[in-house]
Amino acid sequence: MRPVRTAVAGVVLGVLALAGCGQTDGAATSAPPAPAASDSAGQGAFPATIQAGNGAVTIAKRPEHIVSLSPTATEILFAIGAGAQVAAVDDQSDYPPEAPKTSLSGFKPNVEAIVAAKPDLVVLANDLEGVVAGLAKVGVPVLLEPSAAKLDDTYDQIRDLGAATGNAAKADEVANGVKQKIDALAAAAPKGKELMYYHELDVTPYAATSSTFIGQVYSLFGLKNIADEAPDAAGGYPKLSAEFIAKADPDLIFLGDTKCCGQNAAALAKRPGWSGLSALKKDRVVELDDDVASRWGPRVADLAQAVSDAVQKAAS
Repeated sequence: MRPVRTAVAGVVLGVLALAGCGQTDGAATSAPPAPAASDSAGQGAFPATIQAGNGAVTIAKRPEHIVSLSPTATEILFAIGAGAQVAAVDDQSDYPPEAPKTSLSGFKPNVEAIVAAKPDLVVLANDLEGVVAGLAKVGVPVLLEPSAAKLDDTYDQIRDLGAATGNAAKADEVANGVKQKIDALAAAAPKGKELMYYHELDVTPYAATSSTFIGQVYSLFGLKNIADEAPDAAGGYPKLSAEFIAKADPDLIFLGDTKCCGQNAAALAKRPGWSGLSALKKDRVVELDDDVASRWGPRVADLAQAVSDAVQKAAS
């Protein structure tokens, strides 16, 4: 999601509610892909059947005109070598830079506009505005890959898209590489430090509890989340008061609202009662890339690296 900042927090949290726990952090788990026959190059053969969020989806032949309405899916497609097969992506898909960004929307999908792009496969994270049924009526294959609820979902979705696009071998390589990096970083985390942290989604401020996808990433490093003690968990995304955060006095602060909202350590220090926070006084404010911190594709390994670096520094 997530993932959720001042400008988009309401929208994203609304999407979570509308989709009934099928989205970022708390999503229904995508079922593992059904086995597909492999060709001699190990890339997978067609037809291929994928177990996605919208059930078993059979793709008759290798897609060459993919439309992605999910920034995470876009990142995955390019990472697994399917970039040349992508014809159009939604207005939020800004990575990698070469992705063919359009005005198509994943939050307000328009079936006619999507069909006009002549897709032979559409990948999306949310079934809003009846888009899945609408595309099915005109015979366009659709893969619904809801926001990951845990890291295993990320690996599954990478492999799903590999099987769906004929890039199974590269997808396995990417999924295994991300998992190995995260596992290695977690294994190297200092033990017994019991550091407390606050992850800021936006300047409201909304936070994320340990039950969310991003919260689980932090948990790998033995960190304690101040948001877990919030009086109202709000589906994993509680709105915290400045007083609550100041009283908790976290050892580490991670900002997921740097690009959207211009937040940094200097901005935090200007908030009433925040200048004395331990994280500010000890230079433990981590400015994350908003997109890396809110998507669940291959760059989740970059998020894990940033958390690892901060924990190592704080523990030294």
